[in-house]
Amino acid sequence: MADTLEFNEIYQEVKGSMNDGRLRLSRQGVIFKNSKTGKVDNIQASELAEGVWRRVALGHGLKLLTKNGHVYKYDGFRESEFDKLSDFFKAHYRLELAEKDLCVKGWNWGTVRFGGQLLSFDIGEQPVFEIPLSNVSQCTTGKNEVTLEFHQNDDAEVSLMEVRFYVPPTQEDGVDPVEAFAQNVLSKADVIQATGDAICIFRELQCLTPRGRYDIRIYPTFLHLHGKTFDYKIPYTTVLRLFLLPHKDQRQMFFVISLDPPIKQGQTRYHFLILLFSKDEDISLTLNMNEEEVEKRFEGRLTKNMSGSLYEMVSRVMKALVNRKITVPGNFQGHSGAQCITCSYKASSGLLYPLERGFIYVHKPPVHIRFDEISFVNFARGTTTTRSFDFEIETKQGTQYTFSSIEREEYGKLFDFVNAKKLNIKNRGLKEGMKQSYDEYADSDEDQHDAYLERMKEEGKIREENANDSSDGSGEETDESFNPGEEDDDVAEEFDSNASASSSSGDGDSDRDEKKPAKKAKIVKDRKPRKKQPESKKGKDPNAPKRPMSAYMLWLNANRERIKSDHPGISITDLSKKAGELWKAMSKERKEEWDRKAEDARRDYEKAMKEYSVGSKSESSKAERSKKKKKKQEKQMKGKAEKKGASSKSLSSTKSSAKSMSESFKSKEFVSSDESSSGESKKEDSEEEGAASPPPSSEESASGSD
Repeated sequence: MADTLEFNEIYQEVKGSMNDGRLRLSRQGVIFKNSKTGKVDNIQASELAEGVWRRVALGHGLKLLTKNGHVYKYDGFRESEFDKLSDFFKAHYRLELAEKDLCVKGWNWGTVRFGGQLLSFDIGEQPVFEIPLSNVSQCTTGKNEVTLEFHQNDDAEVSLMEVRFYVPPTQEDGVDPVEAFAQNVLSKADVIQATGDAICIFRELQCLTPRGRYDIRIYPTFLHLHGKTFDYKIPYTTVLRLFLLPHKDQRQMFFVISLDPPIKQGQTRYHFLILLFSKDEDISLTLNMNEEEVEKRFEGRLTKNMSGSLYEMVSRVMKALVNRKITVPGNFQGHSGAQCITCSYKASSGLLYPLERGFIYVHKPPVHIRFDEISFVNFARGTTTTRSFDFEIETKQGTQYTFSSIEREEYGKLFDFVNAKKLNIKNRGLKEGMKQSYDEYADSDEDQHDAYLERMKEEGKIREENANDSSDGSGEETDESFNPGEEDDDVAEEFDSNASASSSSGDGDSDRDEKKPAKKAKIVKDRKPRKKQPESKKGKDPNAPKRPMSAYMLWLNANRERIKSDHPGISITDLSKKAGELWKAMSKERKEEWDRKAEDARRDYEKAMKEYSVGSKSESSKAERSKKKKKKQEKQMKGKAEKKGASSKSLSSTKSSAKSMSESFKSKEFVSSDESSSGESKKEDSEEEGAASPPPSSEESASGSD
């Protein structure tokens, strides 16, 4: 047997990324040389504790475990190379190369085993995945839950950053399974440990993001946020910038810490740590270091004993430890005298601070935009009213930020600031005119042009014109008020046939009536006919034959109870899956039996459908004939009613004409005898007759006087 084995194009798994190289096995041990970096990993033969052969994504892999707990993984082997490797391990390392397949069931419920530097998640005896604990950067616990966070691998295109484990509670007293799990991880993980005492501690600081009150412990290399629910350890190397911003009310201060990479809380990422302080809150601070160490480390930037406002102490300590400048607002001053602008971003209201080299929005969500990444800015009118405007920023990457509901009084100040910083303004050609227009209506409370309101006004004008056209008076005369009881009773009605013969009591009302023009008929606009509503779909006839079932459904109905008895407590979904597996595994001969039954059912269905269609046609023809007969009867009844109405109308007209003739033409005897009564009754009769009776002759009047 050869003393060495060499394999080319072998991949070593390191922190989630695959590094290709060359693997060499010899009597002395295992050597792997990275093709990209030239780094050599050497494992002595005496250190090897176990060798495992298994199938992986790139073919087959070899996992080597050492006696001190380290794990090495190599992928890219062919299946035929197993025998050669197994014999080599037996001969030179005196190890049995075990074969272990990974579990591919897809279950997410199993057992966690800790072995050396490795966390293995197993289902039964088969591993599902393994996590090298040296890759863990942080371990946090919750209620029945443990979260592992990993170091970011810059060489890999995609990195696993977080895994959560649900740990069920146990009945054992005094043992918390969540804490036991976390301690096993922390004992091997590469987690920042708080060794030694903190330089100083700030108690119960109000934090806006992440929200809550936290104790901040300042250590030489990292910042520790300790809250009631979550703990965060933030290395100073991840701090990008520090901001100290005054609130608009001039009574509070924001201290903003920009982080990259961000701190994580579940699925939420916090790129900014925002602390809120009151200006009135003071503190006396003593550093947990002697004066010589303070002078040597901070070179006069900090002293052992300090006192002042709380926000000044926090910002001063952070500046000295992080060794970065604190950014404050520049010379910008808004309309109200504040160094910020009240606005809204997305759904929340906040404050926009124009800085010397960028903009920062506080606080939900915090946004920091540098001037060098801005493509252009845009001033836009408010969407609802002219009392406000929108400020839009688009970056060179195409991201757009819209800060809305900015008071219009801030427009001039913000425009001058943007112009002074020489930022590209998208609609600069319109700016001067827009600025002037804002000044013109600066004291106005009128809203902007409303298209809907204008349309309503136009429709109101049209209705007024139609009403004026239909009124009695001309455009030069005023409308007369309606006074009931004061109208002349002698004025003829509009539809009176003898309206021209009407007389008045001599007050001149007839002359006034003659001057009045006739009423104009109202113009009625043609209306579009309404669309007919689509007829509702006909419901399914309950008497119609039911469709035949397929061969599978016939078999399932016949065997459902048997499957349930074989698998007690099986769910409906699992029953369907099991039935599908049984049907798929069934022989062709048994399936043909159910196919014949399905074919018989289909023939019976077609026969029943033919009988049903014949019966339904006869019923529909009967219904149609009865409908036609009913319509004919209704038509005949309507014709008879019309004839009857016409005959009664003609009869009433002949009676009325005869009556009028008898009243108009009277004999002298009848008139003289009738007029011999008192003068009052005669006067009343003449008033009742009105225009229908002609004036009396001279002879009749003479006889009446006699």
